Amino acid sequence: MKALVLEPTRKLNLREIEIDEPLGPYDVRVRIHTVGVCGSDVHYYRHGAIGPFVVRSPMVLGHEAAGTVEAVGPAVSTLRVGDRVCMEPGVPDPRSRATRLGIYNLDPAVRFWATPPVHGCLRPTVVHPETFTFRLPDNVSFGEGAMVEPLAVGMHAAGKARLQPGQVAVVLGAGPIGMVTAMAAIAGGCSRVIITDLQAPKLALAAQLGPITPVDVSADDLGAVVRRATDGWGADVVFDAVGLPQTIAQALEVLCPGGSLVLIGMPGAPVPFDVVAAQVKEARLESVFRYAHVFPRALALMSSRQIDVRPLLTDRFAFADSVAAFDYACHMKPASVKIQIELG
Repeated sequence: MKALVLEPTRKLNLREIEIDEPLGPYDVRVRIHTVGVCGSDVHYYRHGAIGPFVVRSPMVLGHEAAGTVEAVGPAVSTLRVGDRVCMEPGVPDPRSRATRLGIYNLDPAVRFWATPPVHGCLRPTVVHPETFTFRLPDNVSFGEGAMVEPLAVGMHAAGKARLQPGQVAVVLGAGPIGMVTAMAAIAGGCSRVIITDLQAPKLALAAQLGPITPVDVSADDLGAVVRRATDGWGADVVFDAVGLPQTIAQALEVLCPGGSLVLIGMPGAPVPFDVVAAQVKEARLESVFRYAHVFPRALALMSSRQIDVRPLLTDRFAFADSVAAFDYACHMKPASVKIQIELG
């Protein structure tokens, strides 16, 4: 089949590739309609690796996907041909200890689309387990369905924060993950979210998504904004969706005593962490690696419009223009949030 292939030389090709994916008894074959371009896909394209995951052989990119079921295995009972679906891209070993403990995202043996050496979904069809394939509600589009995966990250982060109704949260970074985290925090009960970035168009968009206060950290003092919003106490929760030393330090600065710092963004290298600054506030430190058991709740929130990701879908490319889509993703305009590639 024709697919978007990242070569070990870090060159992208839209070319034929042979992928052996037989349809098992509990599997479905899905014709892909829409695939989102994730920052991790772009990172593999630009650098050839993320931490220990190195592209050593040709790999199909893409892991945020929605499409239509075109075949089902004989033991499949919950899906039918013609169903519109989205897919959770990580499939764990069902026998692993992590899976049995309910933290299957931490299974060392998980096979995650577009994580070397596993092929991703920027191709016409995929075979996927029924268990990790979810029917889209009638009022949720393919584009929205392909956003369930990044939204799941934000919802998992909100869950790790143990949000309480009425809390004030800060989200550092207004990229796609920062935006969906802010929306998840509001859905989780926050009365206000303060979101930061350096790009005014993204901040203007964020301000339209709910009770969200945008802060341009190149011009405004985040600490002063948080103090005014909290009577000097500090934010109950800070989500770092950037992963830079300065944002982690800033997170501790604006966090209230006893507050929660949730690390979402992955630094490219080890970063310093002021343990004493965290200790004197008894900060609760949480970290996020993907998600577990989130897709059904994300779809329910989308269907009810308590979370509306449609404003984040800013750029669309045809499958034939996939390489151009990735080149654009490397140098996006400030107003761009989520790029999607349409195969259907």
